[in-house]
Amino acid sequence: MPKIVDHEQRRDEIVEAYLTVVARDGLPAATSRAIAAELGVGTGALWHYFDGYDAVAAGAYQRITERTNARIAAATAQLSGLDAVYAMLREILPLVKETVDEAYVVVGFWGRLAANDKIAATRADVDEHWHDLLGRHLTEAVRDGRLIPATPIEEVIDVLLSIAVGQQVHAIMGSELAEPDRQMKMIDHCLRPWRG
Repeated sequence: MPKIVDHEQRRDEIVEAYLTVVARDGLPAATSRAIAAELGVGTGALWHYFDGYDAVAAGAYQRITERTNARIAAATAQLSGLDAVYAMLREILPLVKETVDEAYVVVGFWGRLAANDKIAATRADVDEHWHDLLGRHLTEAVRDGRLIPATPIEEVIDVLLSIAVGQQVHAIMGSELAEPDRQMKMIDHCLRPWRG
């Protein structure tokens, strides 16, 4: 009798193996062979569940997005206004090993996305979700008087999201700009002109 395999579970295991190799050995080490070895299978077994390496990278990107959104939800559950903005950004910015490891996967995925538009459809629409959350919390900050009524919320959101993306690149490049204190000072600088 043929063995019954849960395809979704196996896909999850492959993505987790990819993330494990990246966290332990770095992105360049996350080869097909290394992922298969992490799972204790032959390399060819990976391609029963994914169309290719780019699809595995896309799956890892989606997993990181899901984890980040879960962390944001937990961190901001009891917060509003600027407290929620800062809590949210602390879960996105590469401030600790976990989020630095994630930055390697995310930036690596962007590189693959630039060369393979077939995986574009797998990209989670994270920008819109984070935009909406930041908009809500910045509006709360205006309402509670911590930001002035003239705060250009849309432009502030654009700058905050651009900082978040840029810091992921700086983190994988080992730039001094990615030092945690400097990252948070950028956020402070962005918000300072609008504080009430």
